Amino acid sequence: MSISRIMAAHPDAGGANEALGLAVRHAMFCAAICTACADADSAEAMDMRQCARTCLDCADICAATARVAIRQSGSNATVVRAMLETCVAACETCAEECDRHEHEHCRLCAEMCRECARDCRAALDAL
Repeated sequence: MSISRIMAAHPDAGGANEALGLAVRHAMFCAAICTACADADSAEAMDMRQCARTCLDCADICAATARVAIRQSGSNATVVRAMLETCVAACETCAEECDRHEHEHCRLCAEMCRECARDCRAALDAL
């Protein structure tokens, strides 16, 4: 199932916004991957508290962004824009933190965060 398709099927949508649909999809993925990275951080022998905190903050922001951005009833462009901007900031911060570590889970998390930030920026341009 495509996020963009379900968004476009909404009676109030007025067509598909592919960029926003992709941002929602990747924000959902990023939330899951950041949560997994934080959990892996807790199993590392070294102190990974800051990385875990950053990942969990990013996961929560990504999940909230996806939930707000997928809503098609009514209009709240100001809030959607603010959420997308916050998601970009959280993802960039998380990617920077994960880049400080040589763990595979951190590398994958940073990669997903950069992808999510890129897609949220594209969605901002498409609003």
